[in-house]
Amino acid sequence: MDTLIALGTSAAFFYSLFATIFPDFFLNQGLMPEVYYETAAVVITLILLGQLFENRAKGQTSEAIRKLIGLQARDARVIRNGREVDVPIQEVELDDIILVRPGEKIPVDGEVVYGTSTIDEAMVTGESVPVKKQPGDEVIGATINKTGSFKFRATRVGKDTVLSQIVQLVREAQGSKAPIQRLADQVTGWFVPVVIAIAISTFVIWFNFMGNISLALITTVGVLIIACPCALGLATPTSVMVGTGKGAENGILIKGAESLELAHKIKTIVLDKTGTLTEGKPTVTNFVTVRGSANQNEFKLIKLAASLERNSEHPLAEAVVRYAEVQDVELTDARDFEAIAGSGVQGYVASRFVQIGTKRWFSEIGIDTNLFAEQKHAWESLGQTVIWIAVDGEVEGLMGIADTLKPTSIEAVRKMQKMGLEVVMLTGDNRPTAEAIASEVGIDRVFAEVRPDQKAAVVKSLQTEQTRRKGKNKNPQSKIVAMVGDGINDAPALAQADVGMAIGTGTDVAIAASDITLISGDLRSIVTAIKLSKATINNIRQNLFFAFFYNVLGIPIAAGILFPIFGWLLNPIIAGGAMAFSSVSVVTNALRLRNFQLKGEYNS
Repeated sequence: MDTLIALGTSAAFFYSLFATIFPDFFLNQGLMPEVYYETAAVVITLILLGQLFENRAKGQTSEAIRKLIGLQARDARVIRNGREVDVPIQEVELDDIILVRPGEKIPVDGEVVYGTSTIDEAMVTGESVPVKKQPGDEVIGATINKTGSFKFRATRVGKDTVLSQIVQLVREAQGSKAPIQRLADQVTGWFVPVVIAIAISTFVIWFNFMGNISLALITTVGVLIIACPCALGLATPTSVMVGTGKGAENGILIKGAESLELAHKIKTIVLDKTGTLTEGKPTVTNFVTVRGSANQNEFKLIKLAASLERNSEHPLAEAVVRYAEVQDVELTDARDFEAIAGSGVQGYVASRFVQIGTKRWFSEIGIDTNLFAEQKHAWESLGQTVIWIAVDGEVEGLMGIADTLKPTSIEAVRKMQKMGLEVVMLTGDNRPTAEAIASEVGIDRVFAEVRPDQKAAVVKSLQTEQTRRKGKNKNPQSKIVAMVGDGINDAPALAQADVGMAIGTGTDVAIAASDITLISGDLRSIVTAIKLSKATINNIRQNLFFAFFYNVLGIPIAAGILFPIFGWLLNPIIAGGAMAFSSVSVVTNALRLRNFQLKGEYNS
């Protein structure tokens, strides 16, 4: 890009130098030995001034990274040898126990081991509501502790923390090239030689027709300077830097410019069920007890059931225990605990023999289950898993357990459908459960009972199916399909999709295989990411207009096309100013993306 400027200013300077040293050469031909030192000096000054403004503006595009780096705590209060020691964050080691007091930043990623609190995670996840944390919950470095004191065990330190990974990935994304940028590079590749050819032709034509070397030189220099495609090179990178930075500020981690560009072309969104549409952990949704029995008091039966289940590692057992904790039920010890694989658990709690398990198991051991037959069928039709509770050989209660929907899933699906996207659910769960969840969120098309190794094939079939509807079989991926998932079993499908979106609360493998990470796990971020993609691409197109507008309009004027009619010539100084203003216009327009309101999309 500097070739044209170097040629133009060098031509003006060395022509002036020749006219200064050998004025007689021009006088003998009846020409004035005019000099253009000021042209070369002012044009270079304008270019440097434009680049100064450019660099200052481009510096603002990396504001997101500076903000993220600035979030990190500098010190950590580590408990070593029974004493609290303040150490620099770089010296924190894995498995260190760290104390955090109210109002302090959490230094590294970890798991709460003692105490409860609420954490403001907005600066990392984009979630504005503080999140309650208790033992066993994960905390993210750089987030702010709001209310209580707690201790946590460091699980990720240094470059492995969530914040460090975000910073690194944003840097890589901002340095990557979108497909539209490669097109601009190709245009620039032939644009410079064409402009040089136009400049030479301009010089030859004016010198031959007018015999005036000064006129030929001034038009040639004007063409070289005003045609400089500096703005063309800035058009895409600046918008990509602002777009990815804006996403990172709000919990949407875009790994590359290509993903950012592709997102606005998505036609089909494939959603995993567990952990994506749903919370990813079973929850007791229904509970009924036998009326008139000695254990009809719900709290008594919950106490018996949860006291037994807390000895089990099964996810359904964890749901029962969590349900008891929410009800503030005080648990007791169980003895003679026994787990029967695929059936249930049994043991003694406070001298009562308690059994919890499936209807099939209860039938096998002779426990009558007819009492709750209607509730069982009703709950199973809603996709719930039903477990039976028996005390001393008699059925006393029934629990319905389900993986509940995230609070925002229904709204997110509705917004995606409103945008004209086809929303598909893909899950390994049984069909009744899958269809019940799909019906609840408003999804019509469901792929159920799909094994992990089959998920990528389903995504691929959707990609080719989209093109068959348009009759374009030769290009099976011309329609863009996005996959959203959170588990290891989703990684192949995320890699197969044109745009893979991982839930940030999921596994590292899924996040690594994806193109976009939704750190907060809020599916409404999908809508925001697509709208951010559209805004960024529109911004790039506007930049390309600014980049080409001055060149296309200015080259003929600089070449002197208006001189024979109006006697107008474009001064090289004005050409340099216009070229510099073109670059400043592009960068300024790109910075408008910083005003894109992501949170407002949630309320639209």
